[in-house]
Amino acid sequence: MNNLALLLLLSSAAVVEVTAHADEAPLVQELNLNLFRNPSIGLEYRLGPVAAHGGFYPTVISADAAGNNETTWFVRAGLSVFFLGYSFYEQRPSEFYVSASYLGGLNKGRGHAFMAEAGYRWMVWEGLNLRLGAAVLLEPEHEVKVNPTPGIGWSYAF
Repeated sequence: MNNLALLLLLSSAAVVEVTAHADEAPLVQELNLNLFRNPSIGLEYRLGPVAAHGGFYPTVISADAAGNNETTWFVRAGLSVFFLGYSFYEQRPSEFYVSASYLGGLNKGRGHAFMAEAGYRWMVWEGLNLRLGAAVLLEPEHEVKVNPTPGIGWSYAF
């Protein structure tokens, strides 16, 4: 009899657990095609508040002797966390984000680097989104750089 009581107690606890999770909102899933710079020219997959991104990242780090800006290209991969979402005019929520990324230099003698970023993603219309942030680029044997990080992309929620 004790085994039956224990089994009933455990099964009722499992039912309560499943019911509690069934009432929660489903996790947001998105696939983002990022077309300009932020977080990179590439893809981003989001599950709930966390997104993983990868692609190519161009930025102006230096100028030549004539004062012309030189674009440096990196491969960028990292994670972002979105928070404090608010839906304007019934669009998907616009949100703040923070991001951490690894960068690998592709030209101008650049090597491995780390980037921390914070900003805001505005959901303009349907999947069209604009981002504006600021990033700190940390690279061994180079100056610390703080750059604006604008971006434009299209996201598909599923």
